[in-house]
Amino acid sequence: MGPWVAVSGTTATNSICELVAIGDPYGQTIQILQNIQTALENAGTSMQAVIRTRMYVTDISKWEEFGRAHGEFFGEIRPASTMVEVSALIHPDMLVEIEADALVIENG
Repeated sequence: MGPWVAVSGTTATNSICELVAIGDPYGQTIQILQNIQTALENAGTSMQAVIRTRMYVTDISKWEEFGRAHGEFFGEIRPASTMVEVSALIHPDMLVEIEADALVIENG
């Protein structure tokens, strides 16, 4: 493994791949960030090591809801972040998709 972990294409699905929080930008963002947290931990790093996030949203007017959830996970970490409105995601009920880049800090 190298010094980076890239978590891409993360959506608001639960452990059995069901979309959650239909119609809820905040709820979908929370689920996604929990999924990213799990992926990072499985890769040997953590949310504290995230240096950049990209949020693809279908309705930028809901930016405060997406941003509030993002801030709850990254408030003190402050990674570089981008939010971009897209016309659609892979499923019509998906409101947001997030990518995260993190460092892997090797012990030793």
